[in-house]
Amino acid sequence: MSGSAWEKQYPLLVTEATAPEPPAEDADDELARAGALYYLVRWGFGPLARLIYRPRIEGAHHIPRTGPIILASNHLSFIDSFVLPLFAPRPVYFLAKSSYFEGGGLKGWISNRFFRALGATPVRRGAGQAALDALDQQRRILQSGKAIALYPEGTRSLDGRLYKGRTGVAFLALETGARVVPVGIVGTNEAMPVGAKWPRLSPRVTIRYGDAIDLSPHGPASSGRARRLATDEIMTAIHSLSGQELAGAYNEVPAQNPVERLKQVLPHERR
Repeated sequence: MSGSAWEKQYPLLVTEATAPEPPAEDADDELARAGALYYLVRWGFGPLARLIYRPRIEGAHHIPRTGPIILASNHLSFIDSFVLPLFAPRPVYFLAKSSYFEGGGLKGWISNRFFRALGATPVRRGAGQAALDALDQQRRILQSGKAIALYPEGTRSLDGRLYKGRTGVAFLALETGARVVPVGIVGTNEAMPVGAKWPRLSPRVTIRYGDAIDLSPHGPASSGRARRLATDEIMTAIHSLSGQELAGAYNEVPAQNPVERLKQVLPHERR
């Protein structure tokens, strides 16, 4: 799909014009940078983490071993982004906020290399061009036949409830033809609560994978109704795996001014 078609089909429906952000780095270049370090972390640190934390993993056979796939998970803790790629049966890539890659000094270098080794690629969060860059980067990763992990809620739940899903995951699945594997993570919010510096050794974390979902029967990616129905199907599957209380609302970042509060109240599609 051409860049102009991509811009018209989805982001302009759900984002607002903002000052252009610097373009995202090429996805293939980013994945290549992880190189041998990615496999060293995955096959070296992964087994050690399994030994120490003894995660319960259920339904891993539901993840196709080849082809584009989206792991759509609930989000309870910072360590979810370590749990998903380390314990999945195939390499999984995800986007992480650019600040993790931009620090200076030894600490910044270590953070940069570690997140790249986990399979993370940097993205600037926000609306407008930043949102477009994130979607485009994920699309290119999927079109290369790889697996990515995303959180339909948008950000982690601070109260343990499951919030309504945003439609970006469904759009990517409908646009690329990738199937979606719902994931229910249990216990990471207790293993590493908000504010904790290091994860605890207990309780044990549980990761449940559900059947891969083909969302194409809902319709094309250009249809807002298709995106909404597909998103609701994904969230229903995640809920059945996680068993969380439903919040019945979006997990919105607190509004900073009256204009932002008005935007949150007015009907709009949450990407």
